[in-house]
Amino acid sequence: MKKVNWLFTVAFLFATQIILAQSGTIKGRVVSDTNTPLDDINIALSTTSLGSQTMSDGTFEITNVPEGTYTLVISAVGYLSQQIGVKVTSNQTQEVSDIILIKSIQSLDEVMVNGERANKFSRKTSEVVSKLSLKNIENSQVYNTISSELIKDQVVTNFDDALNSVTGLDRLWESTGRGNDGAGYFALRGFEAQPNFSNGLPALNFGSPDPINIEKIEVIKGPSGTLFGGPLTNYGGIINVTTKKPYQGFGGEVSYTTGTYGLNRVTADVNTNLDAAGKYLLRVTSAYEYRGSWQDAGFQKSFFVAPTLSYQASDKLSFLVMAEFNDAEQTNTPLLFLNRSAPSAVLNSDDVGIDRDRSFTSNDLTIESPTFNLQAQANYQISDQWSSQTAVSRSFAESKGYYSFLFDIDGQFNFSQSIRNENFSVGTTNIQQNFRGDFKIGQVRNRVIAGFDYYNQSTTNNSDSGFVFTGIFRPDGTAVGRAPDGSVPNVPLNRASVDAAIAQNMAANPDVVVNNIKTNQHIYGFYASDQVDFFPEDRKQQLSAIAGLRVDIFDNEGNTFDDEDDYDQTAVSPKFGLIYQPIKDKLSLFGNYQNSFRNIAPEVSPTGETLNFDPEQGNQLEFGIKANLFNDKLSIVTSYYDIQVKDRVFSNIILDDAGAPLGSVSIQGGEVESKGFEIEVIANPIPGLNIIAGYSHNDSEILVSTNNPGPFDEVGRRPDTAGPEDLANFWASYTFQESSALKGFGLGAGFNYAGDRNTLDSSITDTFIIPSYTVVNTSVFYQHKNYRVSLKLNNALDETYFRGWSTLNAQQPRSLLASISYKF
Repeated sequence: MKKVNWLFTVAFLFATQIILAQSGTIKGRVVSDTNTPLDDINIALSTTSLGSQTMSDGTFEITNVPEGTYTLVISAVGYLSQQIGVKVTSNQTQEVSDIILIKSIQSLDEVMVNGERANKFSRKTSEVVSKLSLKNIENSQVYNTISSELIKDQVVTNFDDALNSVTGLDRLWESTGRGNDGAGYFALRGFEAQPNFSNGLPALNFGSPDPINIEKIEVIKGPSGTLFGGPLTNYGGIINVTTKKPYQGFGGEVSYTTGTYGLNRVTADVNTNLDAAGKYLLRVTSAYEYRGSWQDAGFQKSFFVAPTLSYQASDKLSFLVMAEFNDAEQTNTPLLFLNRSAPSAVLNSDDVGIDRDRSFTSNDLTIESPTFNLQAQANYQISDQWSSQTAVSRSFAESKGYYSFLFDIDGQFNFSQSIRNENFSVGTTNIQQNFRGDFKIGQVRNRVIAGFDYYNQSTTNNSDSGFVFTGIFRPDGTAVGRAPDGSVPNVPLNRASVDAAIAQNMAANPDVVVNNIKTNQHIYGFYASDQVDFFPEDRKQQLSAIAGLRVDIFDNEGNTFDDEDDYDQTAVSPKFGLIYQPIKDKLSLFGNYQNSFRNIAPEVSPTGETLNFDPEQGNQLEFGIKANLFNDKLSIVTSYYDIQVKDRVFSNIILDDAGAPLGSVSIQGGEVESKGFEIEVIANPIPGLNIIAGYSHNDSEILVSTNNPGPFDEVGRRPDTAGPEDLANFWASYTFQESSALKGFGLGAGFNYAGDRNTLDSSITDTFIIPSYTVVNTSVFYQHKNYRVSLKLNNALDETYFRGWSTLNAQQPRSLLASISYKF
């Protein structure tokens, strides 16, 4: 039997080689009538299921084409289709001269073709940032884009690493999987942010998005409440993921990545037509991943699948439906919380003596965070000037399992461990109706977005109401015991022992129960924005202004079993921008005023008083320069911003008449300022060389506090959400070209620098610093027409470093990844 199987395998491989030997390749490039490369253009081969899609430089390639004569069908919504005859010869590559697409008069306003930049690392156009069809250079807002090409180039296997090339962004802590806020936290322009948006719509996640379904990531800088509302936005900006969409023809890619610490990752991306006319298109991405830990315990595993279906009902009407399901399980990321209320024994993380190889957990204590996202869009071209988009999204996320944390009980780094059983779920529904217009009044061009949305969020919390105390640990992982002298041993870190401790704690403390809390909120938003171009289109300069306004009506039911915590509130969010292009499409000077807000629910104080709050308001003033030089081979964006947050709600400790603490209470009236500058450079100086680099400096300070003096939020101090003052990132990749004997081989290298960060800063603790660090990453790869082989060395110099947000989080040492992918 083994011999038969062997002979069958040989015969199969031999037959495959014969078929491949009788096939050829078609290559070409698609450009606009201004010779601008166009990406995301569908390329279909008539009478076959073969096809492709153009890359960001406009190029495409169709491999394994049987010998014969065919017709290439080149199409995209918003462009006139092209048909070109082509003859394929065995073992030959048929080069097609540049294909020019002409924009259709009835182009859908919401569809953008992003091919202006020669550099494959970024795209200059976004349909999400302003919800209008604006190029980066004519947009008054700053945003950074991480393309799927950059993700592949850097051999990225997790969402956090995909953000390494975003200027001015730094991770505060990793995903914990815990209820309501388990995704990773990032510092952005002095404030915390999470990845809460997908395709411009709300998309909650208690873990992290999977890179396999990411077409690009847009980090939109500054307050953005006018177009995105208040529940999920933040004062520093938002993180939006644009997912992959179907295209004409059959094709796809499979890959396998393995690496240090037990990493095994398998991904698939398959696209196909569902009918001969190409009206129904389906694309499915999927990934399975298991990764261990460099520490003595810890792992993450997940299964992800995302089918996306598009239907072109007519020239004017199209539909898109996308679903994502991610089933993830992990051990709790060890977070060592520092003591805010006691003087710290040392003021530098290097002096604490933390053993970065200790996990303070076991593989028996895990937390699951399954996530489901569903989105549907209907796009309709009403007329030459107006289009309509109706979008619906539904998200559901759960957190089930053991969540633990460690807290320094005395400022001497005796870390008390507490664990509870999480059972938390959140469901959101968002409905948007947008009307987009592109019309002229005389010689003045107007691009308008007007719409309304409805957002609902429902939460169910059946977690344990209290944490069980399981023991005390020293920074090196030594178990001290549940008594300071070690006389009472720690609870063993396994499921049976922790379950028994939780049950014993509930029996001994009647106030500790399983929660039964359900909350519900509704938000009704109305918004409009208009970008006006004052000069005629044939002018070599352009002056533009944008103005927008949003009104949000909050109807918060709070706990559905308690009518006392219900509240209604209205918030208004304006925005303005001015853009002057002295050299149109090459150089722009811009400024903006942007707003975001946050509604704060009423609170009952320890004395029984009901406290009501006005919405917090964050306002940004920003100005800067954007430039596209040397035929778009060099792109520079630099800006200075100043964000003022007023009516900030801070937590305060209240005392009784004897001076004893009664508990904490929120008090409104705080003010925070965050200002700084950023510069991003993207370059393609010679063919094959792509560079992305950035530097940022941020000054954040609490101007007015309601808690002074206190353990946090003191006047003159830097907020612990602000991250490092200075950040720098660099990545360069070079692929040897046709003329070289090393054609297809390539090298990549880069670094991330973070300056000192104040993870604690108060008159009680003094300033506790996590020192600066520089992490170097390198790669080597070989790119063939059908496959790619890559090696990636992360943290190549094995830097020992920490991150934190009033915590100390050890970071991964040197690791090696090997990846192979096959494109068909």
